[in-house]
Amino acid sequence: MAELNGKRPFQEVVDISDEETTAKRPYLDETDTSSSGDDLVEDYSEAENIVGHAVDSSSYAKWQNTISKVVSSVVSIHFSQVAPFDCDPALVSEATGFVVDSDIGIILTNRHVVGAGPFVGYAVFDNHEECDVKPIYRDPVHDFGFLKFDPKSIKYMNVQALEIRPSLAKVGSEIRVIGNDAGEKLSILAGFISRLDRNAPDYGELTYNDFNTEYIQAAASASGGSSGSPVVNVDGHAVALQAGGSTEASTDFFLPVDRILRALNCVREGKPVTRGTIQTQWLLKPFDECRRLGLTSNRESDARKAFPDRIGLLVAETILREGPADGKIKEGDTLISINGDLIASFIQVDDILDSSVGKDINILVQRGGRDIALTCTVGDLHSITPARYLEVCGASFNDLSYQMARFYALPVRGVFLSSASGSFNFDSKEKIGWIVDAIDNKETPTLDDFIEVMKQIPDRNRVTVRYHHLTDQHSPHVTTIYIDRHWCSEFRLYERNDETGIWDYTNLADPIPPQGIVPHQAKFIDLPIENKALSTLARSLVMVSSVSPIPLDSLSAEPRKSSGLVIDAKKGYVVVSRRTIPHYCLDVFVTFADSVIIPASIVFLHPTQNYAVIKYDPALIEADVVTPKFSFTRLERGDKAQFIGYTHNSRLVSSDTKVTDISSLSIPSNLIPRYRATNLEAIGIDCNVSTRCNSGIIADEDGTVRALWLSFLGEIQDGKEKVYLMGLDLTDMREAILILKAGQTPKVNIVDAGFGSITPLKARIRGVPEEWIKRMEDESEDRFQFMTVTRVSFAVEKTLAPGDVILSVNDKLVKEMRDLDGIITTEDDASAPQTLAFKVMRGGKILNLSVKTRQITETDHLVVFAGCILQAPHHAVLQAMLQIPSRVYCTFRGQSSPATQYGISSTNFITHINEIETPDLDTFSSVIKQIPDNTYCKIRLVTFDNVPFAISLKTNYHYFPTADLKKDPVSGKWIESELTKTEAKA
Repeated sequence: MAELNGKRPFQEVVDISDEETTAKRPYLDETDTSSSGDDLVEDYSEAENIVGHAVDSSSYAKWQNTISKVVSSVVSIHFSQVAPFDCDPALVSEATGFVVDSDIGIILTNRHVVGAGPFVGYAVFDNHEECDVKPIYRDPVHDFGFLKFDPKSIKYMNVQALEIRPSLAKVGSEIRVIGNDAGEKLSILAGFISRLDRNAPDYGELTYNDFNTEYIQAAASASGGSSGSPVVNVDGHAVALQAGGSTEASTDFFLPVDRILRALNCVREGKPVTRGTIQTQWLLKPFDECRRLGLTSNRESDARKAFPDRIGLLVAETILREGPADGKIKEGDTLISINGDLIASFIQVDDILDSSVGKDINILVQRGGRDIALTCTVGDLHSITPARYLEVCGASFNDLSYQMARFYALPVRGVFLSSASGSFNFDSKEKIGWIVDAIDNKETPTLDDFIEVMKQIPDRNRVTVRYHHLTDQHSPHVTTIYIDRHWCSEFRLYERNDETGIWDYTNLADPIPPQGIVPHQAKFIDLPIENKALSTLARSLVMVSSVSPIPLDSLSAEPRKSSGLVIDAKKGYVVVSRRTIPHYCLDVFVTFADSVIIPASIVFLHPTQNYAVIKYDPALIEADVVTPKFSFTRLERGDKAQFIGYTHNSRLVSSDTKVTDISSLSIPSNLIPRYRATNLEAIGIDCNVSTRCNSGIIADEDGTVRALWLSFLGEIQDGKEKVYLMGLDLTDMREAILILKAGQTPKVNIVDAGFGSITPLKARIRGVPEEWIKRMEDESEDRFQFMTVTRVSFAVEKTLAPGDVILSVNDKLVKEMRDLDGIITTEDDASAPQTLAFKVMRGGKILNLSVKTRQITETDHLVVFAGCILQAPHHAVLQAMLQIPSRVYCTFRGQSSPATQYGISSTNFITHINEIETPDLDTFSSVIKQIPDNTYCKIRLVTFDNVPFAISLKTNYHYFPTADLKKDPVSGKWIESELTKTEAKA
């Protein structure tokens, strides 16, 4: 099913005749989505052409006069739902609202705009004046809510309120929908009301849906951003509220304003908006279907006589377990009367329930042709609508809502995982709909129970969680999670405050320090092959996993794992793919024999060769871990070998193989720069099993390890991450391994440029002399190739240039990538050469160049500001750019953050704050400390393509505080300090 105007489609049951179509909410106009607005009507004359009817000049003039008055009441709402809550994701979007009280400042819009959770936003009036708005009411069920603004803040126009007139919505009435086209301009859409008794549109499961109300239907072709628009008649009265539409027809769905008017009057008078419920969903069904469900002819006759304009009655669709009507009303019951009053509409039911909270009501239904009289106690609808949420371990939770329980007729209780992330990342694809039933072997029927259990779990513990998904009650899941209270230290309970519009939070508990690790035994199972030398290599392979809580270096925050090779069992060194250990800002673990898991630390990250070395404490594991035999003799094409690797489901397999190819290559770059392996000699093997393994080793028959089989992070294609599988010869790691075994730390100085290979033919065309080509042919055995410069990093002195053909380095003929590896020494070795003597062919001339080497600095400092993560440009950025505008680089932005709302994007550079230059993170941090909360600051930025621009951004330290995170060079620990903050609730 195709999307419309960039909005996600929803499957929807259209009306009481069960006709099917597709429904959408037209509000999902996210900041990065553009709309041409070609399908919108900008003036009255065009509207008349669309609706296809002629009007006289007096009608035209009257509509023109009405619209000119109405537009001063309509506002564009720019808002952020700042945190995932219940079924609503965190997002930045735009919608429409209109003033319904200009004295105290009340704007009416949709509930799905105000949202059930935290909201931050502002309104833009017709004259482009802006003012902050705060939510003061959102209906628990129906799709409307109120925002409050200060009328005194609008100084240059006379704000007028629209009068709400429910009784004027009639079939055949001509209407106009006056709204906002993605915040670009005012749109005026024409139409006629075609029906008043439509069931509420169904936008799908696990999302907000209105129910127990009738909707108004018209053909107006409303589009993105028009949610919350007033539907007005020719006299300028609001007769309905725009809510949704069809993706398959020019049909729009409007919410009647009867209950809205009642709620507005309560707010005006300072009274609570009471909302009652018996936790039953009704559907309006035609009399014919009611008859088939057991409606008797005399009851039908009474209903038709009492309600001559109605075409059906309300039928019970869903009754929630443990609710007031459970065991009393049954699915398929036809509602006849409440408290003796005949019922034929949802508005009657709402009126009775809302005025009877806590009281008993007498209900008469028909079931199978018999009258059933029953009594129900009306419950408080607000009490089963969550007004708080918990943040812990990088995830958020709230009480299961009536909205979510209704889909599956569940009791309204349970711990709903509104953001399946951090420690509770149960499924990378399914983020919504999980219920946590127990944690650490303790039941968690309520959010309060869950809080008490979480308070007792120490940091870094691994505990068992039992959970299930709302859509599959029959399949409970059990898994083990890692409790992260050090990276994600917040343990906060947020509670809604309708007086301030802010969700106040309480810090519930500090992290309990990690418990000491008790050594455990682990027994390896050798490979089931006859060759003992090979079978025991299973004792040298471990599983390495990482937990990355922060998106850094343009890499997503997600768990990763692959096998690693133990290179020193006594010291605890393991070499592993850098795809698993991309940077220092993460937790690392080593698992032995699928039995014991212990923490590890990062010792070394190679800047170009795609491998990392980690270290675990051998005292924490009692197992026969073996340091294998190594050979630093290079594999050659045609060599026979044995492949041993881990499949994607962590099964250890082996197979005979042969080296088929050794290529000089670099992994292709990604559109957004991130770590990639460059300038390496990659090994290809002839082995079907290896394509199913993302990690492993290549060894000789006698068990001597010759190469690692690694996964290499590649580019993103069609939204999917491409991964390359190749071998890396141990010869390329020789110096690093020997330095580590000697108890020291390696240091790499590289020529920071990208290289590729060309054939002798291309080299000859580029002017390489014949004597160099003959020398290459005489000294090379396997391949005839020349290395050429493909790109030079911004950070290096401009000596090499793209297109240079490398002839020699330090008078040694360059035949392969290995000859350009750079120099690996120890950290304290100051004698390593800082320059290399290059002989290159450029422009038909041989040049002698003195090329400096440099040590790559890994990211060790980041700043979180306005919901985006800022760091110094990492190595991949320096490799990709010719000019760096600033050392303040945005690597990530939160989807509901001020950064997203006001226009900071990943890969942007921040050059100035309030016209103060910010060349580096330290300067940036000192400047933003001076910016007060809830104030605008001017930011000058430069895009990745070196296009400068400027924005104004409003700070919000309550939801998006500013923090500084630095890696201590001695201890290796990351130290966080909060630069700006607001006080939490005591």
